[in-house]
Amino acid sequence: MKKLFMALLAGLLLNTSAMAALDINSATQSELETVKGIGPAKAKSIVEFRQKNGAFKNLDELAGVKGFGKASVAKIKNELTVGAAPEAKAKPDDKK
Repeated sequence: MKKLFMALLAGLLLNTSAMAALDINSATQSELETVKGIGPAKAKSIVEFRQKNGAFKNLDELAGVKGFGKASVAKIKNELTVGAAPEAKAKPDDKK
């Protein structure tokens, strides 16, 4: 019985991390590709959109990314989240 409980507990812990929402503001192309409904082309489009336009403010902005529409965004919305924008690297002071 103890072995069964431990196996169930281990499975639950592994499953919990797999179900965590992915932050579209910090996810890499490879990480985005792990979401069902996002293949290499869509993942690349998300990264390029983010680089050109800055961080996403909400998930609905995904509808403006090449390859996405309102219906496709609605299908994957539960698997994604919008975190804070990654901090830009500080520029060194130009003290001369």
